[in-house]
Amino acid sequence: VQLQASGGGLVQAGGSLRLSCAASGSIFSINYMGWYRQAPGKLRELVARISSSGITNYAESVKGRFTISRDNGKNTIDLQMDSLKPEDTAVYYCNARRSTIEIGYWGQGTQVTVSS
Repeated sequence: VQLQASGGGLVQAGGSLRLSCAASGSIFSINYMGWYRQAPGKLRELVARISSSGITNYAESVKGRFTISRDNGKNTIDLQMDSLKPEDTAVYYCNARRSTIEIGYWGQGTQVTVSS
């Protein structure tokens, strides 16, 4: 499975950004796709995840501000990030996995920087 992420960049606090991730390869068994992030000196954490049936999970810190969506036909996911805060600054990674207990596959990271 290969994951190609796009989007990210620099934005002022309160602004919006959209991340996209396209999956290719042996994706027939992929049930979950999502976004993780890692800030300097911190562990990588789940931001949002969506199942093939559309069930979503969000980190508490992003609930109400971020929205994850999935197009099963195109094998893509998007993460709409609104009301961004400086603490959202991190490298964001796309992830795809068969089950929630797997590590799965990772895309290249994309930098999101929110200035105050």
